[in-house]
Amino acid sequence: MRTLFLASLAGSLLLASCATPHDATSVASLPASALKSARCASNLLAVDTDFPAGALASCTVSDGTNIAITIAPEDEPPINPSPWYAFRVTPAAPTEMKLSLSYTEHGHRYWPKISYDGVTWTYLDQGQVKVSELAGSKMARIALESDGRPFFISAQEIVVPATYDKWLGKLERHADASRSVLGQSAEGRDIPLLTIADPFSQQRESIVLVGRQHPPEVSGALAMFPFVEELLADNDLARRFRARFQTVVVPMLNPDGVVRGHWRHATGGVDLNRDWGKFCQPETRLMGDMIAAIEADPARNLTFFLDFHSTQKDVVYTLSKDIETDPPGFTDAWLADYQARVPNYEVVEEPGYSAGRGVSKNWIYDEYGVPTATFELGDETDRELVKTLGTAAARAMMKTLLETESE
Repeated sequence: MRTLFLASLAGSLLLASCATPHDATSVASLPASALKSARCASNLLAVDTDFPAGALASCTVSDGTNIAITIAPEDEPPINPSPWYAFRVTPAAPTEMKLSLSYTEHGHRYWPKISYDGVTWTYLDQGQVKVSELAGSKMARIALESDGRPFFISAQEIVVPATYDKWLGKLERHADASRSVLGQSAEGRDIPLLTIADPFSQQRESIVLVGRQHPPEVSGALAMFPFVEELLADNDLARRFRARFQTVVVPMLNPDGVVRGHWRHATGGVDLNRDWGKFCQPETRLMGDMIAAIEADPARNLTFFLDFHSTQKDVVYTLSKDIETDPPGFTDAWLADYQARVPNYEVVEEPGYSAGRGVSKNWIYDEYGVPTATFELGDETDRELVKTLGTAAARAMMKTLLETESE
């Protein structure tokens, strides 16, 4: 088994529920909290999604311990094939159980992970999960032997607002870090903001980092954590970087989609990373206004924009090679240094550019002419490697920017 450790808040996942209760006579042996929150139940177990990021479309229990779960997107297709799921199972006692995951769209993608506290996550063994095809769609069957403790099953580690709150709470203790709020999401949730800069220097160059435009893209978040932490490191490189550059970090732009367990969209039914320039959604509008304010400030100058995502492989999406940026040559130099820091790993770059699609990387370049990139980690990339890559990419960025002069 591979065990994944995540600095989350287990308490945020163990909330009381206000879901419609089931017939008390059928689940009398279960805890009252499980009865209250159950989406489906028998006298032997209950299934609920009453925690941040909890999501499934429907579920049934047959023969006491056979759980059938259907997973559906938040909006009608077309929608990206990122079929998120997260649910909690509360058994009445130790028992064997079987779960099936079926999908209304696209089919199974994420390998199931299990946690008993919302902090430590373990991949289910190959022998516990069987992926097959039904009516042209992949589904998954899971066999578990429960020891009687409640447990979570999720597509990825659960990284929710409470996770970011705890992480940012540690970072803001640093003298060069300042925590604030970018604004509120469509549903009124705070969008956190972290500014990194030496307060005794006068930075005139600004870096913008953004993450979680797409809710299920957790491996990108797990890379962003060490990337940002490295900018606050107590070493000569990081100190020189903070003295010259201001870094503005928006780690979770789509808190509504994260909390609701969406596949792709914010609550406005829109892919935020197709809304740049249009700015129909409050979340992207806040980003556009913030970046415009940076450029309008004579004491600051936007220098680099980096967007953290996840996909089915590790890749850095960059601008096309024939595009000139200011500072010039930065991207090639950054990726060369990044590759040198991870010699046993291949840094894959995919250049490209398409105007008018509303993608952050392209829109930022169109408006400001600066280097931009999308830093993507594979869904199941080893989590220790993810940390290594995040750290190496940050070190390479700092070194390259310190050696680069804008035109």
